[in-house]
Amino acid sequence: MKKFLFRSLLIVALVVGASLAVLADTIRLKNGSIIRGQIISFKNEQFTIVVGGGTRGRTSRITVFMEDVDSIEFDSAGNTNNSNTQNDDTTNNNQPPYQPPYQPPANTQPTYTPPTNQPSNPAFFTINVKVRADNTSNGWTNTGLVVRRGQRLRITASGRVSLGNNRFATPDGLPSIPDRDKLMRNQPTGGLIAVIGDDNDDFIFVGRSRDFVVQRDGVLFLGVNEGNLSDNSGLFEIVIEAETANPR
Repeated sequence: MKKFLFRSLLIVALVVGASLAVLADTIRLKNGSIIRGQIISFKNEQFTIVVGGGTRGRTSRITVFMEDVDSIEFDSAGNTNNSNTQNDDTTNNNQPPYQPPYQPPANTQPTYTPPTNQPSNPAFFTINVKVRADNTSNGWTNTGLVVRRGQRLRITASGRVSLGNNRFATPDGLPSIPDRDKLMRNQPTGGLIAVIGDDNDDFIFVGRSRDFVVQRDGVLFLGVNEGNLSDNSGLFEIVIEAETANPR
């Protein structure tokens, strides 16, 4: 009965949301992460969420299982850029945040339960990603991981990719190849790099391995440090260990 009520309320919320020009829904996960974007569908116990404006080719589509959701707030404020348009209808603005009922973890989806009362020994969960070296998706691979400021990440990479002209690079890149068009000019060409968010140019050189603390909230993207990706091929195998985020 609770699951039927959950689906019914969700369908009503999505239908109401579809009539608005732009949504900025807030999805809070049980592990403490917060996703802000547009919920575009709910199917097979999963939400599909669009994150980011895509102005730099890094629009995100994230799939979240219903059982991992702590709460959803549907923002009915509309597009804040349309400052010349006034809307006196406040009926949607009073819509309370939606609190889905608790659902036990499904056997087909692995879940992580962080340990309690162990602040000196933070827990990590693991994500495996393949990063293509070509210009698919404007050269960026969306890891699907939403990180938070202050969260610790450990990234390790392996494999070899072709940079064209019979040149091959590991995740550490090739320091002897000049490239004025690569995103990080002072780092080896063809090396693995990262960026957080679709509106951010603070690139991070990862190489074969990197352990660092995240400085902003957003989706983690990975790519190859080279200006011309059109003649590239191959991929890097990536293992991401992310510290379990504590709720703020």
